[in-house]
Amino acid sequence: MAQPAGKRSTMSLYMRHDDPYSHRVRIVLAEKMISAEMFDVSTTEFPSNFLENNPYGSVPTIIDRELVLYETNIITEYLDERYPHPPLLPVYPIARARSRQMIYRIERNWYPLLQQIENTLKNDKVADLGKVKLAQETLENSLNSISPVFEGKEYFMSNEFTLVDCCLAPLLWRLRSLNSQKNKPSALERPIQLYEERVFTRPSFKATLSEVEFGVKT
Repeated sequence: MAQPAGKRSTMSLYMRHDDPYSHRVRIVLAEKMISAEMFDVSTTEFPSNFLENNPYGSVPTIIDRELVLYETNIITEYLDERYPHPPLLPVYPIARARSRQMIYRIERNWYPLLQQIENTLKNDKVADLGKVKLAQETLENSLNSISPVFEGKEYFMSNEFTLVDCCLAPLLWRLRSLNSQKNKPSALERPIQLYEERVFTRPSFKATLSEVEFGVKT
């Protein structure tokens, strides 16, 4: 995975290369061209004082000088405010509120289904494959139910790439990867597929794919 390069930073990111929440933060870093030292905690241990700073021992976590942040939305909005160009949230309060609400919906409705699919596949229980199919169909149907929202704008609800796209892109990539593994065509409607192509070809997105994430798809 290419490291974001550009703006100097003393920032460290603790993350996992297979984690969609960590992926969201990496996309923001790449969009902002913020350099950060990255530590994959799936292969390395947390530093000795990590739990003193983050009592949950969760990822993603960033350490920026004396500041420690360990909730994805707090991290991404902090990065957007500290490094304001390019902006990843709308300027106007109503549009910002709608973006935050959509992120909440993605996290509440769709991320749990993705997590259920990935956890079941990791357990590798044939008896649970029915649960994977049901969760995938539920996720795809829910996405298709708002397919018209993907039309008329370059990105989701906006002509500019935003934190909503940073949230949605890792989920869609993993869903596409699951279909790729099964040699199954996408069940998502055409406007969503076109949106995927626009997002997946962005340099910031391509640069943030880890070997694990890229390898799964191929």
